[in-house]
Amino acid sequence: MNSALNTYDVLVVGAGHAGCEAALAAARMGCSTLLLTIDMDKIAAMPCSPSIGGMAKGQLVKEIDALGGQMAVATDASAIQYRTLNTRKGPAVHSTRTQNDKNMYSRHMKTVLETSPNLDLKQAMVRDLIVENGCVKGIVDMTGFAYQAGCVVITTGTFLRGRVHIGATKTDAGRAGEFASIHLGESLADLGFDMGRMKTGTPPRLHADSIDFNSFRRHESDPDPTFFSFRTKKITTPMLPSFMGETNAATHDIVRKNLQYSALYGGHIKGQSARYCPSFEDKIVKFADRNSHHIILEYEGIHTKEIYASGLGNSLPLDIQYQVVRSVKGLEQAKIMRPAYAIEYDYVNPLELTPALETKRITGLFLAGQINGTSGYEEAGAQGLLAGVNAACKIQKRPALILDRSQAYLGVMVDDLVTRGTTEPYRMFTSRAEYRLLLREDNADLRLAETAHAYDLIDTERLKLSREIADQTSREIRRVKQAVVKPDETTNQLLASLGSNPITTGVKLAQLLKRAELSYRQLTTISPPLEPVSIRAATQVEIEIKYDGYITRQLNEIKKFKDLERIKIPDHFDYARAHGLSNEIKEKLEKIQPKSLGQASRTDGMTPAAISVLMVAIAAYDKHKSA
Repeated sequence: MNSALNTYDVLVVGAGHAGCEAALAAARMGCSTLLLTIDMDKIAAMPCSPSIGGMAKGQLVKEIDALGGQMAVATDASAIQYRTLNTRKGPAVHSTRTQNDKNMYSRHMKTVLETSPNLDLKQAMVRDLIVENGCVKGIVDMTGFAYQAGCVVITTGTFLRGRVHIGATKTDAGRAGEFASIHLGESLADLGFDMGRMKTGTPPRLHADSIDFNSFRRHESDPDPTFFSFRTKKITTPMLPSFMGETNAATHDIVRKNLQYSALYGGHIKGQSARYCPSFEDKIVKFADRNSHHIILEYEGIHTKEIYASGLGNSLPLDIQYQVVRSVKGLEQAKIMRPAYAIEYDYVNPLELTPALETKRITGLFLAGQINGTSGYEEAGAQGLLAGVNAACKIQKRPALILDRSQAYLGVMVDDLVTRGTTEPYRMFTSRAEYRLLLREDNADLRLAETAHAYDLIDTERLKLSREIADQTSREIRRVKQAVVKPDETTNQLLASLGSNPITTGVKLAQLLKRAELSYRQLTTISPPLEPVSIRAATQVEIEIKYDGYITRQLNEIKKFKDLERIKIPDHFDYARAHGLSNEIKEKLEKIQPKSLGQASRTDGMTPAAISVLMVAIAAYDKHKSA
């Protein structure tokens, strides 16, 4: 056989959100890449919510975009509603969310994949990994055809031995109506990976014409939306509303009376449920004192009648699902087009991974997305991009891309996974990021452009634009800190009109800008910049001046964090040398194999005393080795 037909640098298994980003990243870096998917008509599918972003997830999408990924561009191309969340709070937690036309999103991503250089797209189900001497060499599909590759990235989502549950009915499926990947799950288990089961689910889809939308509160899109991609200049899709309502006591009674018929509470599901995205049955049991729960109705697209009923996800039989749905005001005549269901699937304990998302057990094998125990399109896409980049780096013998907790939400997520592992579906939150004031949505490209360009993920033009914004921001911050505003009639009239106290002596412009009621744009009328300042730069100036004290504090904390990160732990370090560590800590460190003292310090159970002991042991090892 002509080896060109089946030999690649990087092979990606699964074309969900993780797989698409992994394949595009590897191809963008110049590696010959093959993306395999069970169904080419379901590329980048949205099997659950037809939306992208939300709290902390929006930050991940912006970071994907800053690193040259495609999710943000696809989101803007298919968005049918934009909302910025947490606008009453500080900029650290502002997060963008969209509703999307899910079919338009999928078509966009498929087109990009099909037209990308260095990238082949094929339909096939993977049966086995080819592993020789602890190194991955390729895969074998269900027809027996083999593909060879220097690196393999597995992004199987919920397909790995997936099983769909509706009441007592169970079907092997990766999603409703789609084949599960049974043999690949068995192959990974046979290779010795530490694996477990997780559970997620999706609510029913209702026919729009059967809903009384007047019984729900209507929510429109933001009138002046913030786009997801820093590359997007305008959107052309129409904006559609969403609708909010509540369940009631009757709804809850129906569920209580029929819990035994639920797959979750009837004993049919063994996988661990998501703590932060509970099914409706879970809500009724765990929040028994609540009289109602929110329901949000969202369009699944522009040219479909399907409505996503967020908040009503369950694993009850269909006849009981009808009772639940029709007990809600406004849904008395609702028709279910697709039933709700639960799905359980295999995942690999992420403690099996290095910070590059490469498995410790098999060289050249990378895992990304729900196979690592995470939930959400955004978490998957971010991991996929990182895994694709690092697979390409391994082929090209370049240093791996490792983002730390002070650089990106992506760094926080990966560090959490590979240092602490997870026994339940992991979801990103702003509270997980200790330096979140510096890891904002609005500065993702400014934070990551240099790194992205160094890894050939963005072109010189994008780097130049980011540098220009950063330079303009720095110049204007210097001016604002130096400029003095003198008291005069015009100034004090403006301050009074904005509900701010007048000034009686000269005041630094920066001091005025720190007043909560004043904005940068308003103050430019009394102290204009020396040259035009872009909207992007103006946003950075305002945030950095208003939050100057908090930012300085976080920068000092990052310095301490970096000091620990700089102390590297040698590969295969013998923790028995660290006299004074408990056996429990030694066992954890042996399993995790942290790369630095900083990563070791985040291991569950580590104390300041234990960190000191480990630091001394590392220093002694290094001294002995250099002697």
